[in-house]
Amino acid sequence: MSEHVRRSAWAVLAAALLLAARPPADRAPDDLAGRAVGGRRSAAHRVEQLRVKVLETLPHDPEAYTEGLEMAGNTLYESTGLSGASSVRAGPPAKPPTARVALPAPVFGEGITVLGRTLWQLTWRNRIAIERDVTTLAELRRVPYPDDGWGVCLQQSRHRLVTSDGSARLTFRDPGTLAKTGEVAVAEGGRPVTELNELECVGAAVYANVLPTDRIVRIDLATGAVTASIDASGLLHAGELVPGSTLNGIAVVPGTDQFLITGKFWPRMLRVAFVPAGRASRSGG
Repeated sequence: MSEHVRRSAWAVLAAALLLAARPPADRAPDDLAGRAVGGRRSAAHRVEQLRVKVLETLPHDPEAYTEGLEMAGNTLYESTGLSGASSVRAGPPAKPPTARVALPAPVFGEGITVLGRTLWQLTWRNRIAIERDVTTLAELRRVPYPDDGWGVCLQQSRHRLVTSDGSARLTFRDPGTLAKTGEVAVAEGGRPVTELNELECVGAAVYANVLPTDRIVRIDLATGAVTASIDASGLLHAGELVPGSTLNGIAVVPGTDQFLITGKFWPRMLRVAFVPAGRASRSGG
């Protein structure tokens, strides 16, 4: 079987499994239906409309089914999914990884986040989370994780993890045990926003890829309100798209207001800024 055919088969299977697992996108999960955001009915608010300005184009492994992306210092960490093809990688951006660990089937790798000398890697439906050494990526321990693993990031100001499971809910967790400490319902204009996937914490907000779209949302972690909608469409040429080529992966560049973004089976990664709609440039600079 050719690499392209094998990759396409993985993508089709993963997409079918995800669709079967999700509630309809236009309806909140039962436990969130009718719930007020932040414990009260959310007031109408302005959602900032942003677009992507490309600053630099970088290479990306086109075989990587990207599920998690994060920068810590000068190191870029990436988690990839699919049973039998999952991995976690680390190294300088735009260069081959200096550390890489494969996950044995049937483990399906998901989001990652760095906590000092260790990192957490979630799994989709394997009901475990894996703690790793941040330098070697060696596995240190596994802990039970009873929910579907999607995205995860560390909100440093509150010293808590923020996780997603594909619903319109973000769950807060203890960074040492992964025990739940709270949650917030996510809504935009009063409507729940589901399919929240890869996450990136920035201050009091979290950026989330909305699967399987070309949209990123910025969410206020105090209220769950979407404060910005970012259009990331048109970043790949038609000839670069393969089955499963979905935007997924967002990492803030430390010390800047710029981000690295990529996607599943994307042949490149982009250093970008988010600017008001109508002012973005696809060629950037």
